[in-house]
Amino acid sequence: MMQGRIMRGVAGVYDILAEDGKQYECKPKGIFRNQKIKPLVGDLVSIEILNSTMLTGLIVEIKPRHSEIIRPAVANIDQAAVVFAAAAPEPNLNLLDRFLIVMACQQIETIICFNKVDLISEDKKRLLKDRYQRSGCKVLFLCAAQNEGISSLQSQLQDRITVLAGPSGVGKSTIVNLLSQKTKMETGKLSEKIQRGKHTTRYSQLIELWKGTYLFDTPGFSSLSIEDIQEKELKNYYAEFQLLEEQCKFNGCVHLNEPGCAVKEAVAIGKINLERYETYRLLYEELKSKRKY
Repeated sequence: MMQGRIMRGVAGVYDILAEDGKQYECKPKGIFRNQKIKPLVGDLVSIEILNSTMLTGLIVEIKPRHSEIIRPAVANIDQAAVVFAAAAPEPNLNLLDRFLIVMACQQIETIICFNKVDLISEDKKRLLKDRYQRSGCKVLFLCAAQNEGISSLQSQLQDRITVLAGPSGVGKSTIVNLLSQKTKMETGKLSEKIQRGKHTTRYSQLIELWKGTYLFDTPGFSSLSIEDIQEKELKNYYAEFQLLEEQCKFNGCVHLNEPGCAVKEAVAIGKINLERYETYRLLYEELKSKRKY
């Protein structure tokens, strides 16, 4: 029996980096299928070696997970780094806010990375920073094509396991190539017709950047569901609201139509970003309307 970590999984076959430093190709025991337990990239596992020459084995145990997210489907992460292009394509900030909510639900810290900042003005950069400076997330501005801002990102990754996520076409694979000396990812161009990226990362994999520091590279996403959240819980996943919660006149204030709402007052005087607050209102109404059916 040997201990290891799942580094990649494709079509039910998993690459396990074992404690002996070798990588084994393993399938899970049938008991996991019977119990409807699916191994995830990042899982710590026990494996039984079937062929030490061919480096094949069998996953016999999945250790308890300290964190788990569904999309991307990974386990045992310490933090997330979400990458959006500042331009080309235009950032879908509603989608970014959804991602932040999903991470906040799991109590996972998030670093926001805006790539391709060479394509925007200083005013646009300031607006993006203003929107998220009170979100509880670190905000980094990168230009991966010119290797700018990568050292700042490296320092945030040190000694942690980080999931790298974001839509297609925002430069994630280029960033991975700059961070990792071991792995070279295929990079793709934007579809000129729809200004969306072509999926160059087709499965989640865990990359060892350097000793003690790992990065999950995951396929791009174009949508995220938050429908498992109750609309009245949504406010709990906005860090800028939490700071003012106790100042609201009514307990259980959802910061929409209630009088004496400290959050709405903060929005009115510019202490909370108006655009981010408006996205909160839209998402609240979306969750409320879905609850009717």
